[in-house]
This record gives sequence, structure tokens and C-alpha cells, in this order.
Amino acid sequence: MEQLRADEFDRFVAARWSALLHLARLLTGGDRHRAEDLLQEALVKLWFAWPKVAEQAPEAYVRRVLVRAAARSARRRWWGEHPVDQLPDPPKVGDETAAVDERTRLEAMLALLPARQRAAVVLRYYQDLPEQDVAKVLGCPVGTARSLTTRGVARLRRLLAEAVESVE
Repeated sequence: MEQLRADEFDRFVAARWSALLHLARLLTGGDRHRAEDLLQEALVKLWFAWPKVAEQAPEAYVRRVLVRAAARSARRRWWGEHPVDQLPDPPKVGDETAAVDERTRLEAMLALLPARQRAAVVLRYYQDLPEQDVAKVLGCPVGTARSLTTRGVARLRRLLAEAVESVE
């Protein structure tokens, strides 16, 4: 029985790892290392809850854990890391396409949103969840989720417009 549980869990993680990591990365403002830590924390919690949620909605469970953990981590004042202006070894950049540039710019602007607005926008538009599911994951009424999403999108539009104006 324990082996069956482990096999089911492993299949779920293998099938959904990439999408869940992408969600975690968006929720952490693009920080891949924090996203990996966040996802690891969520998957540990899922492992212990697996017998209860395996048949119902394990992805919804992980999504909720990720959003709550991201909100908690956003409130932390210190991560033990020291940001620097320039990386010691600049990454080698190849031929980038306009789509990659646009996505990168959008994700950078997404990182500037408050944690709950960012979570609402990510869940609604990146995860393509209906408003009711966004509200359930955020643990708030549908109207609040809708308001967070609307304000987040409006702020993203302003930030993107300001970025375009500053380039011109």
C-alpha cells in the first residue's frame, strides 16, 4: 500500500513539476531558487496529505499551499541573501526572440505587484482558473479575488506603459 502511494505521488510530481515550478516562480517574483524552495515545501506538505487529496484534487491542494507559502515568504524581511548590482559572470545571451523579451518584461513587472495581487493575476491568467477557484485558493470571497485581479492587471498595464515611455 505504501509503495502504491509513493508511485502515485511520484507520477503526479513528474507530470506536474514543470507547471508547478513555473507557478512558484511567478509567485516569488521570478526568483527560481526561492520558487524551488517554495515548491519543495508544498510537495512535502502534499506527501503527508496525499491519502486525503490524491483522489480529489492534488494540484489544487499544492496550488493553495504555494500561494499561502509565497504570501508568508513575502512578509519575511530577510532571506539571508545579499543582492548585488552585477553578477560576477554575466550570462551568455544568445539570439533572443521578441516573445521571450516580452514575457521576461511582463514577469519582471509582475514581480512588482503586491503578493496577493500577483497571486490573483497568476492564478487567473497564467493558471487560467475561474474566479471562484482563485477565490478558493486565496481563501477570500469571489468579489475580493475579482478586485485583486482587476487591480493587479490595472497596475501591470500602468507599469508596462511607464516602461515603454521610459524607453522612448
